[in-house]
Amino acid sequence: QVQLVESGGGLVQAGGSLRLSCVASGRTFSNYGVAWFRQAPGKEREFVAGIGWISESSYYATSVQGRFRISRDNANNTTYLQMNSLKPEDTAVYYCAARQLIVREHEKYDYWGQGTQVTVSS
Repeated sequence: QVQLVESGGGLVQAGGSLRLSCVASGRTFSNYGVAWFRQAPGKEREFVAGIGWISESSYYATSVQGRFRISRDNANNTTYLQMNSLKPEDTAVYYCAARQLIVREHEKYDYWGQGTQVTVSS
């Protein structure tokens, strides 16, 4: 089992920045890829970014490419999502999730955090 806890959400004006954190406990964190997903009211949960556990290759949704950056600190079992140039359409609950290999389909993830709300005002 892997337990995930997100933090760092909040209210920010358009153009601002936030950094989300996802702390893992349980099984060896370094053996898992970690992804961030988000879900806005009435919308499907969508892939935002992911980072692998072997090469630490990173992957991004087109909508956040160039604005968001995912990173991980295996020594502290933590994955970060740095979000810059935020837009109102980035408003959603953000979740981190873990599985061995990064994929973009949320149904394939084994472990999830409880989510953290990000609200971007215009």
